Amino acid sequence: MYSTTEVVLPGKVESSGLRVVDRKLPAPGAGQALVRVESTAVSFAESAMRRGRYFGQPAFPFVPGYDLVGVVELVGPGVDHALEGRRVAALTKTGGWATAVLLDAADLVPVPDGVDADEAETLVVNGLTAYQMLHGSAQVKAGQTVLVLGASGGVGTILVQLARRAGARVIGTASPRHHDALRALGAEPIDYHDPDLDRRVRELAPDGVDAVFDHLGGASVNRSYRLLNRTGTLVSYSIASKLDDRKPVILEFLPLLAKLAYWNYLPTGRHASFYDVWAGSGKPGSARREAFRARLRTDLTHIFGLLRDGVLTAKIAARFPLTEVAAAMDLSESSGRTALGKIILVP
Repeated sequence: MYSTTEVVLPGKVESSGLRVVDRKLPAPGAGQALVRVESTAVSFAESAMRRGRYFGQPAFPFVPGYDLVGVVELVGPGVDHALEGRRVAALTKTGGWATAVLLDAADLVPVPDGVDADEAETLVVNGLTAYQMLHGSAQVKAGQTVLVLGASGGVGTILVQLARRAGARVIGTASPRHHDALRALGAEPIDYHDPDLDRRVRELAPDGVDAVFDHLGGASVNRSYRLLNRTGTLVSYSIASKLDDRKPVILEFLPLLAKLAYWNYLPTGRHASFYDVWAGSGKPGSARREAFRARLRTDLTHIFGLLRDGVLTAKIAARFPLTEVAAAMDLSESSGRTALGKIILVP
């Protein structure tokens, strides 16, 4: 038996209501690996889950933690022992806020030698999201102009860097305190609280932008769609503006998806979509699941390579011990948006 310390979300509670517990883990079974967690993080998903507002979250109580980086301690039957001692990353959706976890070995992606665990952690769900939206959903090309809402966040800072690497011009919204940092990444910043945000974007891109990446949802997608040029693409990927609404979350998503579908029906030349990192994941054991794993491994390996080669810079807003997760969540959800980049939890 092996021991782990976990953070349990017992129900709809304030961040202070999270529980830190110890429990035993069995030895890894067939196809499994025991991973000692080195780094995990706080994301919008956990803030939504704490409110019971993440679509498809498990029943309470459960252990949050959308992704992790760690070292394989032991593998079960049917798994190559060469994996033991390797640093790996995993997209978990839940379960990552722990000191040790049991995972399917097929879901583990090796982290290149020399890449720091915390820096790699900034790129797991955030890097996949940014890379797949930019090159899959929007297919951004050199010479285009894109608008990144929340450009100082975990996804936003990676989107800015990847878009600039692709040869695109980037306009990014953020709190003024982060504008210098965004300029250093190559973006043209706009205050996200500016009441004339539409006009400011049009001053920089009079004909509209080629792509907008919108994490806010709600009324924001209407503005984002208006800011597109005649052949532009809107990629919506969250409903952060609805985090504290009382309406059931499904009743927030359905109108959004219907709106995006309606816009695509119109003969405008524009395109709109909702990005979900789990789209096409399929059922366990299915061909779709294996294809999903292969795509995830390919994309994440490529992104890790960019980090290793210095093309991407990891933006870490803060580091907290796992046992101080409440303070980490409070910083993540601060109304002043004081965090630039990813908030890391260190078990």
